[in-house]
Amino acid sequence: MIQLPPDLPDRFLAANEVHARPYEPIETPVRASYLAIQVDNNQREAERSHLRTLCERFGCSPPGEDLNQFSVPIGEFQLTWERHGEFSTYIVLVPGLPSRPFGDPAIDFLPQEWVRAIPGRVIVATHAQVMDAPAEALDARLLTEYFGSASVIGAEIGDGAGLAFTDFKIQHDGFVRFLMLARELNDYQVGRMLQRLFEIEAYRVLALLSLPIARRESPRVVEIERALAVLTGEMAREDREDETLLGELTRVAAQVESAISSTQYRFGASRAYHDLVNARIVDLRERRLPGLQTIGEFMARRLSPAMATCASLSRRLQELSERVARASSLLSTRVSIARERQNQTLLASMDRRARLQLRLQQTVEGLSVVAITYYVIGLVSYLMKSLDAAGLPLNPDLATGLAIPVVGISVLLAVRFVRRKVIGTPQQRNMLEIGD
Repeated sequence: MIQLPPDLPDRFLAANEVHARPYEPIETPVRASYLAIQVDNNQREAERSHLRTLCERFGCSPPGEDLNQFSVPIGEFQLTWERHGEFSTYIVLVPGLPSRPFGDPAIDFLPQEWVRAIPGRVIVATHAQVMDAPAEALDARLLTEYFGSASVIGAEIGDGAGLAFTDFKIQHDGFVRFLMLARELNDYQVGRMLQRLFEIEAYRVLALLSLPIARRESPRVVEIERALAVLTGEMAREDREDETLLGELTRVAAQVESAISSTQYRFGASRAYHDLVNARIVDLRERRLPGLQTIGEFMARRLSPAMATCASLSRRLQELSERVARASSLLSTRVSIARERQNQTLLASMDRRARLQLRLQQTVEGLSVVAITYYVIGLVSYLMKSLDAAGLPLNPDLATGLAIPVVGISVLLAVRFVRRKVIGTPQQRNMLEIGD
């Protein structure tokens, strides 16, 4: 046996994903009920435990801990459970036709107390009836019998191998109804087409969950746009302080980011679900029937405008964020320039003060030299008079006068020497300033 290199992590998981959710072959005639339940992460274990309770009640094997898809025959019906990203689905299949259109639905074969206790919230509930197509041409009375006076949407599916009809309305029992007629569909094709009809309804509702959010957030976005327009206009005025405007603009930016963070997940999910609806409609391969809207036309006229509304609001929020960022950048630049000018003015003022201090210091040094010289000459005068009194041949006044320039120059040199020791030479001070 050939020895291969080590496997890529999750190689088998990726390879088996395309086989993870096989379509169930369905023999006609059959009744089907479909539930799509929104399940929070903290309810996942309760959901699996609820399934185990049903299996124990009917004596069948429960789903494994690592399974996300489970199908088991239970008595007269078959139950299929499947876990998706934010919801789970339950399909109940019961063979045979009811005594009346959409009568004796498949979900009635489940224990009603068990159905009521399913963890989560209902997204979609659907009944479907699948049977062979009549040999004669389709009669409008058949659709009236199943859907009453409601406007029916329907078409040939599978390039004419079958027909599908619905009104996409929630009836008094909380379920939407589908009627599928098989002409040349085999059991696997019936399973695929029925699954696509269920998924179209589930993904349609999930896509529309963002519409109430868009309607709720739209007035808020209008107010933010007006506030931003006012702030942008005030930025051109000279009598407003830039720092005050920047604070107000920061508040608007926080409102925009709050709106984006609270809506973008749902808007992104709606775009994905809308794409899935369109993909499932393409998979139906519809052909028009006289006098009826196809499912694709119905979605184009009813679902697409709602999705366009959500997409428009999402774009407006992103554009608002970009506009606020540009205005904030411009205003921050202006504030920085103003601060630089203030700093330059402050530095110039400090430079003038330093020069005044230097002149004052030089003046003080001159006065210090005079004062020190005066006191030293006083001491010299006393010394000379003492020497004259001691009998030395000198003139005290002349000696004192001659000592004045010598003492003055000596004091001046001494003061300069001390100053250089303390603050350095001019060249040294320049080098320190360059280094700073």
